[in-house]
Amino acid sequence: MSSKLIIALDYSTADEALRFVRLLSPNLCRLKIGFELFIVSGPDLVKKLVDMGFDIFLDLKFHDIPNTVASACRAASGLGVWMMNVHASGSDVMMRTAKQALIDCDSSVKLIAVTILTSMDAQQLSKVNIAYQPNEQVKHLATLTQKSGLDGVVCSAQEAKILRRQHGKEFLLVTPGIRPEGSEKGDQKRIMTPAQAYNAGVSYIVVGRPITQSDEPLKVIEEINNDMS
Repeated sequence: MSSKLIIALDYSTADEALRFVRLLSPNLCRLKIGFELFIVSGPDLVKKLVDMGFDIFLDLKFHDIPNTVASACRAASGLGVWMMNVHASGSDVMMRTAKQALIDCDSSVKLIAVTILTSMDAQQLSKVNIAYQPNEQVKHLATLTQKSGLDGVVCSAQEAKILRRQHGKEFLLVTPGIRPEGSEKGDQKRIMTPAQAYNAGVSYIVVGRPITQSDEPLKVIEEINNDMS
């Protein structure tokens, strides 16, 4: 089974993450490593999880001058990750330069771009001088991302349906802010259930605490995979 589920490893140590991952198998899910876990565990944990057979989404959201981001992407591809991301707001030049760096080193890693964070709503966007509604800003940045040659975007499932129509079936839509029925929203503003996300046309969903903090994580994983199939 090629699961559409990416589990966010929301742990503060490598030991905690590995204790959880040993409950899993690569056919059940893919794994996401974000800032906190990468900072405390470094590349060694990434390599270990890759060696265990897991597809790893390295979620570090690179955003800097083009050459710096390109160098970071090139280095990250050497870890054997399946997917990584940059911020679309870093400009089309930054995205094109990063993608070219991966092409030049014959890397098959997927490169996607963050449009706007799923924790942000219209009020928060206005505070950073973005007057557009979240869905309009997402559409604009997704178009910029595709024109820059990237493989897809991170977006809310609420924007997925229109992005799928606009950008075709091959463009990856990766959606955090997914909460199974009955789960707490946490700090996410724009959320959907796995079934709703699937019906909206997403490629992969990202789920963290509803799984990692569950007393029965394998049961939750099974339910999500069933919803997404």
